[in-house]
Amino acid sequence: MTRQPEGAYRWWVAAFLSLVYALNYLDRQFLSVLAEPVRTALKLSDTQLGMLTGLMFALFYTAFGLPVAALADRARRTGVIAAACGLWSLATAACGLATGFASLAVARIVVGVGEAGGSPPAYSLLSDYFPSEGRGRALALYALGVPVGSMLGAASGGWIAVHFGWRTAFFVLGAVGLVVSPLILAVVREPVRGRFDAASSTAKEPSWVALWAMFRRPALLVTALGAGLSAFIGYGAQNWIPAFLMREKGMTLQEIALWYSLAVGLAGIVGTWLSGVLVDWLGPRRPAAYALVPAAATALGLPVFWAYLHAPTWPVAMMFVAAASLLLIVYLAPALAVLQNAVPAHQRATAGAFLLFILNLIGLGGGPLFVGRLSDHFRARYGHSALTMGLEGLAPIFIVSVLVYLLGASLLEREARERKAGERRP
Repeated sequence: MTRQPEGAYRWWVAAFLSLVYALNYLDRQFLSVLAEPVRTALKLSDTQLGMLTGLMFALFYTAFGLPVAALADRARRTGVIAAACGLWSLATAACGLATGFASLAVARIVVGVGEAGGSPPAYSLLSDYFPSEGRGRALALYALGVPVGSMLGAASGGWIAVHFGWRTAFFVLGAVGLVVSPLILAVVREPVRGRFDAASSTAKEPSWVALWAMFRRPALLVTALGAGLSAFIGYGAQNWIPAFLMREKGMTLQEIALWYSLAVGLAGIVGTWLSGVLVDWLGPRRPAAYALVPAAATALGLPVFWAYLHAPTWPVAMMFVAAASLLLIVYLAPALAVLQNAVPAHQRATAGAFLLFILNLIGLGGGPLFVGRLSDHFRARYGHSALTMGLEGLAPIFIVSVLVYLLGASLLEREARERKAGERRP
């Protein structure tokens, strides 16, 4: 029997789901933090690392995301999240048993399958805990799992690997997830689906109808594309920053565990929460803000990104890494809010999976592999500086991303005008 979430409890749920998301993201990014010791131990190329940290995960994450979301739009969402957490945690522990590229690839694939059941049901749950005018902040609180997961991953992964080895780091992380999985059922109550929506919006429709409706709305499609391009930059940079700082700036894994974790974690928390507050404040008055806020952040991010690549020392580089981490995560909360506010209650998990499908296929699937492939291409000529050249290859994507966001702002404004004109008609 469902009970309505009221008062402070809904914020506790959002915070708890954010911690689950942090674990989800931590499992996803752990290999990036440990890239150098894993690459050395298993004799991997940068292209293979790019596939393992990006494409291998993303293909199965996106493939399973939509059917799992369709299930979550009809089944108990807390159960879907708990089962998914258990699966991705077992697969994370299995990464510690890898003996080469093939065995690590299989483990990463299963991590992707498990994590496909994490976020779309959580988006749907939070949309039934919070009305539309507060969802930007609620989804931003949930999205804090990204910087928190990055921070905890860099700190814990680096420290455990230094003292006990990289395999032990994967075992410990998997064990933590297996403890958290049953807690999800104990902590999070399943709310009534669509409690903030009109009764007519809760009628059941096949999931393909929801997907087709989103593909037919240019504003939603362009929003997802902009998020995908931002993720291409973000994952392409973030998945290689620890290796870049160790190879080309002389940082040790222990220094990565302390300074890198603090920089990306704290800056990412500020950027994520600030973006949610901004769009909750600006969005109701000007819908284009959902695209203009990430457009401005991306434009500012390009010179900051270039500066940390060419900083003379790692302490200077870390200042720019922190600034870039703040700016390059601003896109997530606005994109989530646009899609969750645009669809009826019974389609929200599918809408979330639609966003993640595009975001991860383009961003996670393409970004790390793109940088790794460029790095291998330039290695013969530039040696240890080849990774800098690979990361510089992301610069044009910043410009394309800003242009897509500006198009999205125009489409969101047009949709708002058409909606108001329709409401005025008798």
